[in-house]
Amino acid sequence: MGSVSLKIGDGTARFKRATICSSALNILMLFSVVTTNLFALYAFTSSPKDGQIHSLIHNHKNISLISEHVSLILKEIDSSQKKLTKMEKELLGYQSIDLSRPNIASELKLFLQHHQLPLGKDSRTGITEMVASVGHSCEKSADLLTQHMTYKLSGPCPDDWSLAQKLILRGCEPLPRRRCFAKSVPKVGLQSFPVSLWKPVSDKIVTWSGLGCKNLSCLISKKLSRECVGCFDLDNPNENQRYIKARGKNDFLIDDVLALGSGGIRIGFDIGGGSGTFAARMAERNVTVITNTLNVDAPYSEFIAARGLFPLYLSLDHRFPFYDNVFDLVHASSGLAVGGQPEKLEFLMFDFDRILRAGGLFWLDNFYCANDEKKSALTRLIERFGYKKLKWVVGEKGETGKSEVYLSAVLQKPVRVS
Repeated sequence: MGSVSLKIGDGTARFKRATICSSALNILMLFSVVTTNLFALYAFTSSPKDGQIHSLIHNHKNISLISEHVSLILKEIDSSQKKLTKMEKELLGYQSIDLSRPNIASELKLFLQHHQLPLGKDSRTGITEMVASVGHSCEKSADLLTQHMTYKLSGPCPDDWSLAQKLILRGCEPLPRRRCFAKSVPKVGLQSFPVSLWKPVSDKIVTWSGLGCKNLSCLISKKLSRECVGCFDLDNPNENQRYIKARGKNDFLIDDVLALGSGGIRIGFDIGGGSGTFAARMAERNVTVITNTLNVDAPYSEFIAARGLFPLYLSLDHRFPFYDNVFDLVHASSGLAVGGQPEKLEFLMFDFDRILRAGGLFWLDNFYCANDEKKSALTRLIERFGYKKLKWVVGEKGETGKSEVYLSAVLQKPVRVS
């Protein structure tokens, strides 16, 4: 009977013409459809008997009742789903950022879109698209985030690091700004390592925008935190003698702690390390320490970097960007208090435990205990992890005119067999 050919690309798609058998089949299907419709017409137009009428009315009432119940159940399910969604948002504290808002920056919209991989599915990871990474708390600071994301593409970034830090402190991290050039400050007068560890840092290599102080002399005269009283004055004996000369029973010497390390101490992580003096003392002993910083009231990050040390600009609300069991030592002081919130302290302790290797040391250095209740709560939290107490000292200091309780401890992480 012949055929019809359709050229598609390099191949040909062929469609056969109708045959006698296929025509007969079509006629049979048409007859079936007509017959079915005739029977349906007869069923709806014929007059039923009285008994059948009562039966149909009864069945109709039953069906209506069932329909009403089903409708009520569906409404309850819908209402429950809405309540659960609302509760979930309240518990998690976020919802997705509404990109339809008129004041959302175009650069933020572009960043938050899903971008397909150019070559399709990645064979190693199985992903097919790149998904934006932005903190869920950013929804609560959408206006500040839009302000942060309003900049000239491929131009200089606005000098607004203080705005970025405000977002970070609100839990909005990682920040999505990517496509602009950060302000450059000439680093004139940097010293070579290890001279840089104790050489005074020049005012000129630090960015002072967004800070109350505009020079190091101003910072030295201030008490910035419990860990940073004159900590930017590297000529001050209180700073340059730290960790090698004890001022009280709560002050452990660095060499004594290193001697407790099982298998040696090679790399460490310091939380709230002030101006980097702990990392500097460790560097003198060939131990690499990463210092967690935020530039709250002072240029901690740039100062630590000027000393030839590694600052990590990260809030304590963020999961530490390290693999499991990699550090020999974790050092923390009162900066661990995280605003006195016990839930956050518990999250931090679990993250410390995750990144610290078995046999590694957790050095709690002069942790301020506001009262006996908080000291007991911290003690109970530490004991949950089953660490071995190598050193444990509770002492009092009266530097502020009244007695304050501090806890210092060196704890060793146990080997856990799952």
